[in-house]
Amino acid sequence: MIRSEYWPGLALGALVTGLSFLPRLLELPAIGKLSPLMIAVLVGMLVRNTLGRPDAARVGLALSLRQPLRLGIVLLGLQVTMAELLGIGAAGLVLIVAAVASTVLITWQFGRWLGVAPGLSLLIATGTGICGASAIVAANTVVKDSDESVAYALATVTLFGTLAMFAYPALGAALELASEPYGLWVGASVHEVAQVVAAGFARGDVSGELATVSKLARVLLLAPVVIGLGWSLRGRALAADTDGASAKPSIPIPWFVFGFLGMVLLASTGWLDPAWRSQSALIAQLLLAFALSAVGLETDFRRLIAQGWQPLALGALATLFIGGSTLVVIQVLSH
Repeated sequence: MIRSEYWPGLALGALVTGLSFLPRLLELPAIGKLSPLMIAVLVGMLVRNTLGRPDAARVGLALSLRQPLRLGIVLLGLQVTMAELLGIGAAGLVLIVAAVASTVLITWQFGRWLGVAPGLSLLIATGTGICGASAIVAANTVVKDSDESVAYALATVTLFGTLAMFAYPALGAALELASEPYGLWVGASVHEVAQVVAAGFARGDVSGELATVSKLARVLLLAPVVIGLGWSLRGRALAADTDGASAKPSIPIPWFVFGFLGMVLLASTGWLDPAWRSQSALIAQLLLAFALSAVGLETDFRRLIAQGWQPLALGALATLFIGGSTLVVIQVLSH
C-alpha cells in the first residue's frame, strides 16, 4: 500500500506523463514525432519553472525516480533478441561496441579539457554513446549527480540527437550511401531510438530495419557500461581514500541491469507473443516517461543555466565524434 505522503508527487508525475503522450495520440505534426520521454522532461521543467513544484510533491517525485525507472529499463530488454543482434554481422557488432566504448572514453576526456564536472561528462557520454534519455537516467544510478545535471545532459543529448535525425538523411543522400551502410551508420551513432527510427526509415525500409536493430544492439550495451561505471567510480573513491580512515565505499551495482539482461534472454527464446513485446515497449515508455517527468519537475532553470556553455560544447563534440568515426569505418568497410 502506497503511503499517503507519496500521492501528491505521484499524481503530479502521472499528469505530466499523460501530457507527454498527448502529441503522439493526437498525431500532431512535428512535435508528435518527438519521444514522449523528451516531452515529459520538457513539460516537467516548464511546470516547475512557471507554476512551481509543491513541497508536498517532493517525496512522491523521489519515489518516481526509483522504481518506475528500474522497471522500465528491465522491460526494454524485451525489445532485443540475440537473433536480431547476430543479423547485424560480426563487423557491425564490433563497430557498435567500439563506437560506444570510444565515445564514452573520448567524451570523458573532452569533458576534462573543457572543465565540465565529471558526473555531467559521464551522463553526456553515456547518453550520446548508448541510447539517450534511458542511458542517462540509468547511468545516474551509479554516478549519483544532481537533477540539474541529469536535465542538462538530457537537453544536450536531445538537441544534438534531433539535429542528427534531420541531418543524416540529407548527408546519406549526399554521400550516396547504400541502404545497408546508411542504416548501420544511423543505428550506430544517432542518440534516441525514436530518432534512429525516423532517420533510418527516411531512406527506405531496408535502412530503417537495419538502423533499428543496430540501435537495439547499442541499447544492450547499457548493462555492461553502467556496471563498468559503478566499478570505476568505486575504484576512484578507494584511490582517493589514501589514509584508509574512511569506510570503503560500497560497489554501486545497479541490480536492475541483470533484469534487463534476463529479459533479453527471455525475448530470445521465442516464447513470447510478438504482441506482448509490443505492449511491453509501450509500458516501458510509460514508466520511463514517469521517471523523467520527475526529473523535469525537480529541475530549476537557474541552477541549470549556472552549468555554463561547456556541457553544450561537450555534447556537440561527442555527437561529431560518434557520427564521424562510425561513418569513416563504414565507408572503409563498404569499399
